[in-house]
Amino acid sequence: MNVQKKLMGITLFAMVALTVAACGTNGQPQPPASEITRQAGDISTPEQTSYASLFQTSVFLGDSITEGLSYHDVLKEENVLAGAGKTAEFALKDKDVDELVKRKPEHIFIQLGSDDILWPTDHPKEYSLSYYAQLIERIKERLPEASITILSVTPVTAKAEKAEPRYQNIGDYNKGLKELASKVKVGYIDVSSIVADHPDMYDEDGIHFQAKFYPILLDYVKDELARMESAK
Repeated sequence: MNVQKKLMGITLFAMVALTVAACGTNGQPQPPASEITRQAGDISTPEQTSYASLFQTSVFLGDSITEGLSYHDVLKEENVLAGAGKTAEFALKDKDVDELVKRKPEHIFIQLGSDDILWPTDHPKEYSLSYYAQLIERIKERLPEASITILSVTPVTAKAEKAEPRYQNIGDYNKGLKELASKVKVGYIDVSSIVADHPDMYDEDGIHFQAKFYPILLDYVKDELARMESAK
């Protein structure tokens, strides 16, 4: 009987996974597309538990790349507020700040931009950063005690860049993010070096990442935060 229930659970999980994979995002980058190897009823590893504990008072706000943190069970759902196609403008319109207030995080990590630079406007960088600044201002107003750190947009593969030339603007966009962070006095962490050091961790689309990328990302963020604290 237990075996039958487990098989039913795995089948249902696979059906849901296929449904998610089939959903489009109106031309925006797709959610992580790694082959699902997790089975229903799997128990979290000690490593996963340690990340959940380490970032239990944090929330990562972002798009489908950030969503990989919870999609791959590296962090709990309550510590991730992200979704495919999310931009700084949408984060404001979707009332993500209200949701942050409900969760009461002590530290907020924002990683938006991979969809912003694809926005169909004459000056997507300037357009996006104006909303990014508004988003941070709104968070500061509602959660004045919370620390805020911007994470840079992760680069894509040469193949993905060739397919979508606007990704060539990621480096310039990240410069804008760093300047914005300095201007509004929040933290900034450039995570580009992680991708450069681990090019094998890309997903098939050359934009998103496999599950093994996310623990490395969190370790890097943790170390950079410690470095910034010691430099004060």
